[in-house]
Amino acid sequence: MTAPTNLFAQQESNRRRSFWLVTGFILFFAWVGFGGDIAWYLMSSRAAASGVEADHVYVHLVPFIGIIATLIAGGTCWYSWQKGAGRVLWATGAKEILEPATDLERRLVNVVEEMAIASGLPRPRIFVVPDADPNAFATGIEPGAASIAVTQGLLETLSREELQGVVAHEMAHVQNYDTRLMTLLAAMVGAIALMSDGMGRTVRFGGFGSGRNSGRSGKDSGGNPLGLVLLVLWLITLIIAPVISRLLAMAVSRKREYLADATAAQFTRNPMALAAALEKLTLAGEPTRAITQGAAHLCIVDPSASQLSTREGLLGDVFSSHPPIRLRISRLKGMAYQQLKMEPSA
Repeated sequence: MTAPTNLFAQQESNRRRSFWLVTGFILFFAWVGFGGDIAWYLMSSRAAASGVEADHVYVHLVPFIGIIATLIAGGTCWYSWQKGAGRVLWATGAKEILEPATDLERRLVNVVEEMAIASGLPRPRIFVVPDADPNAFATGIEPGAASIAVTQGLLETLSREELQGVVAHEMAHVQNYDTRLMTLLAAMVGAIALMSDGMGRTVRFGGFGSGRNSGRSGKDSGGNPLGLVLLVLWLITLIIAPVISRLLAMAVSRKREYLADATAAQFTRNPMALAAALEKLTLAGEPTRAITQGAAHLCIVDPSASQLSTREGLLGDVFSSHPPIRLRISRLKGMAYQQLKMEPSA
């Protein structure tokens, strides 16, 4: 498969995945909402049929949980599409460079403009995150509305060529529409975690089907068995949903880093620059504190500084948001070697 064909295939794949991500997100919230309504109805109707006076039993008939949850999901998707990129930048405390104030900022702006020309994309907005740990990320739904953010530590750590490699990597994510998918994921991972916590509090403090007869005893006080089964499944969903969403975000990120590295090497025609930058980033032992775990998959390297990011195999694949850096460096060095072999000898 040629590079342009591979690029177009990746872009189409990301558009398709973004559609299914939004669809699955709304369906998930609908299940959580209407599933809770059904469980509540089955359990409360069983209590009502047990002979207790109607005034003392609440039968859940209006599925307001499902309606509210589905509306929230749709609103979250709309908000993520319209404002997700801005919220990610806001959460990191990033400041936009409108007029460069230092030599480092001027160099950054110049490099971003160069890589925009090399990629054939509009120049993205440029932000600096006030964090000493070297890292970078890109965000945005469309290439024409993309943003690139680098930490202050990255500006102070990398040479100009190394900075080119990092910026080219982020421009590759923009070109491939990775930023659309990963921005949506960042917003939705946070929404799912918030929903799970909120619903969990409702279950702990409110209860299902208790009505006003919660203190009643006897053989008829139990709920509908089907309702109990459904309630158990519903509770399991609430527990595992944040974990599954985080793992999904990590898997999406890992599969795209290698392609972004390769595309960056094409933009700069200098694979060793990005390899050298990644080597410096591995030496940074501190986490990028300004970047939350919900946005970890957006970064060029894992901001948590977890040792799992260096592990290969199942453990690293499941719990790390990025592939091992040394494998990425090895591939880039291989590209540099192939490039050297193709150059005519003097």
